Amino acid sequence: MAPSRRDEDFRLTPEILLRAYAAGLFPMAEDAEDDSIYWVDPTLRGVLPLDDFHVPRSLVKAIRRNTFDIRVDTAFSAVLDGCAEPAPGREHTWINQQIRELYLELYAMGYAHCVEAWEGDQLVGGLYGVSLGGAFFGESMFSRRTDASKISLVYLWERLTRGGYTLLDTQFITNHLSRFGAVEIPREAYRKRLEAALEQTASFYPAGAGTVESVLQSLSQTS
Repeated sequence: MAPSRRDEDFRLTPEILLRAYAAGLFPMAEDAEDDSIYWVDPTLRGVLPLDDFHVPRSLVKAIRRNTFDIRVDTAFSAVLDGCAEPAPGREHTWINQQIRELYLELYAMGYAHCVEAWEGDQLVGGLYGVSLGGAFFGESMFSRRTDASKISLVYLWERLTRGGYTLLDTQFITNHLSRFGAVEIPREAYRKRLEAALEQTASFYPAGAGTVESVLQSLSQTS
């Protein structure tokens, strides 16, 4: 069970939201129609170790084929909307209007980022999250084509690794994330990692990141 505190009449600001992330909390809503927000602080926290990242061979082949055009921070609102779409196993979104507006503000402030998978002029997958110091808090992902969100995650990992990040927070664990090496750690252990990561300086735009060649090179160094 994840302890939570509901704020039904309290209007969050981006600054308060950033302080919450720094304290190990993140917001959710029951569904898109629910105006209230509650804080989540899981007993067991999902993290994806950046130095123990696993990529299936079939996915490496898909990356090598340059299946999608991967872009960064060019369609943040569209990625948000994609993540809010109903999907198998996720009939209702936790992204309500207030949360959507907050993350758009964080994006404008330079704290939120997205990785996008394009097929021609169509956005077919991606993910977004929040960046603080050397920590990246992955929020949500979506896929309209096979492997679109998975390949976006690999490109995110490469960017974070090259950029000097030390923590990739996935909040919870799914079968999808477990295949990449995501694990659960106790709340106190997570907070220690978070505290250390927040003291680091990292860049979401490291030189040389984001190409098929750079991703394959980074993957070869982990195998």
